[in-house]
Amino acid sequence: MKPRQYQTEAVNAVYSHLQTRDDNPCVVLPTGSGKTIVISTICKDAVLKWGGRVLILAHVKELLEQSADKLHALTPKLFLNVGLYSAGLRRRDTEQAIIVAGIQSVYKKACDLGPFDLIIVDESHLLPPDGEGMYRSFLKDARTINPNVRLIGLTATPYRMKTGELCGPDNLLNHVCYEIGVKELIVQGYLCPLISKASKAKVDTSNLHVRGGEFIPKETEELMDTDELVTAACKEIIEHTKDRKSVLIFSSGVAHGRHIAQVLAKKSGEEVGTVFGDTLAFERDATLEDFKTGKLKNLVNVNVLTTGFDAPNIDCVVMVRPTMSAGLYYQMVGRGFRLHEDKTDCLVLDFAGNILRHGPVDAIKLQTNEQGNGEAPAKECPECQSVIALGYTVCPDCGYEFPEPEKKKHDAKATDAHVLSGKIATTEYDVMGVDYFVHYKRDAPEDAPRTMRVEYRTGLWQHQSEWVCFEHDGYTREKAESWWRKRSNAPMPENVDEAVAMAQKGALCKTKSIKVRSVSGEQYDSIIGYRLGEKPDWHTPYVDEEEAHEAFFTNQFYDDEVPF
Repeated sequence: MKPRQYQTEAVNAVYSHLQTRDDNPCVVLPTGSGKTIVISTICKDAVLKWGGRVLILAHVKELLEQSADKLHALTPKLFLNVGLYSAGLRRRDTEQAIIVAGIQSVYKKACDLGPFDLIIVDESHLLPPDGEGMYRSFLKDARTINPNVRLIGLTATPYRMKTGELCGPDNLLNHVCYEIGVKELIVQGYLCPLISKASKAKVDTSNLHVRGGEFIPKETEELMDTDELVTAACKEIIEHTKDRKSVLIFSSGVAHGRHIAQVLAKKSGEEVGTVFGDTLAFERDATLEDFKTGKLKNLVNVNVLTTGFDAPNIDCVVMVRPTMSAGLYYQMVGRGFRLHEDKTDCLVLDFAGNILRHGPVDAIKLQTNEQGNGEAPAKECPECQSVIALGYTVCPDCGYEFPEPEKKKHDAKATDAHVLSGKIATTEYDVMGVDYFVHYKRDAPEDAPRTMRVEYRTGLWQHQSEWVCFEHDGYTREKAESWWRKRSNAPMPENVDEAVAMAQKGALCKTKSIKVRSVSGEQYDSIIGYRLGEKPDWHTPYVDEEEAHEAFFTNQFYDDEVPF
């Protein structure tokens, strides 16, 4: 199998890092993008080109089996050189050039396995932030055997399952050497598009306590496992998944999961499978096989199938578990990223407010404090329950018009939205009035070009802004001149002082309405259309120097909220 371009770029970035730096690199590739292709390429090069030895560490049985199987399939020349060390799989290979191992089985067995040149940690967001965890214990012993061994991490999330960045100077992994985003791979056709719905039944998580960056499990299950909520959730699941074939449900606990499975089976008349931590191995394997082959439509789990579970047929992910963990949120949603011939998109049903809490899955907003306090980065439509950008005035899915919010003129606008960012809304606003300011970016050099900030008043304490660049060169100056000619017969201003003074003297036509384009996940809206009045007659010279100077100091605008 020939690697895709981004997979080749990732491999080359790892090699460049190992050659030019002495710390440990991390590759960030979205779930379903083919991390195993990258791993197998590195393994093949290390063994066949350089005569080295590689250890691949993972943490769950399914991930170990998948890694070993894919390595066999992708690197036939290395078939006999791929071993497996896992107590759960009853394999303890130690002689091969490539060994896939469960960290739980080998963290005290470094000496038994012998020296390695590369250690690759799959799903490296599970690496502990500090302390002598299993990974740290093993790496310490491995470096005793070979001081030159290098560590490479691969993950879909550059942050931990709880909170905090994965890479840092004091961490096991130090630097992200390559990263590609979810949205980019969806556009390129390598990942499945996502759509989302919030639940009609609301859950208030404000009274839940946080411990170690996550809601306390017992409190979470007590909150979510009520007859009213479970019944409402199951009713909505059935309603929204009539045309779905493989529905993966995340519950808040084992009792909660069993409750969901019981009610869902009763109301739908369909079998509902369950996989929990205490599920017997043969039952678990049989259930997962039925789910992957389409014999079983609905599958409930707690925290078992968040990482390393490969079922491309999943076309609906249901979260009935609130989480403070950006990593866990991503891993749950990520189960639906993979492409499959029987699906065109993956529906995400959120009964726990996770999308509102964390923002788009391709632009996750990490919590800045343990409680995660602050304004929600998104809102949901009361008509169709779509989760959209907080700044939208009209729902892009059903056309519902939100009432005008009461906000101060310069309040910051939340920019994260939807389960994927990049959702577009176009809205036309009537313009009540226009104000012009000389804009000088705070802390900019004295000789930096200024801009004319134009504020269109579109409602009580509401406005849309744009910046016209008369003091810039090239294309931006040409745009400013075109903007002016469409509105005025007056001479072209030479600088911002002249432009503001002339605008205030009536040199510009009236702007009746503006059309605004909003893209979720992007910080600034764009004004893409205008309805203009007639150009005014202009016979008076623009203004004298003293008046322009006075206008400058009267209408200065200092800030950093400029999109350039």
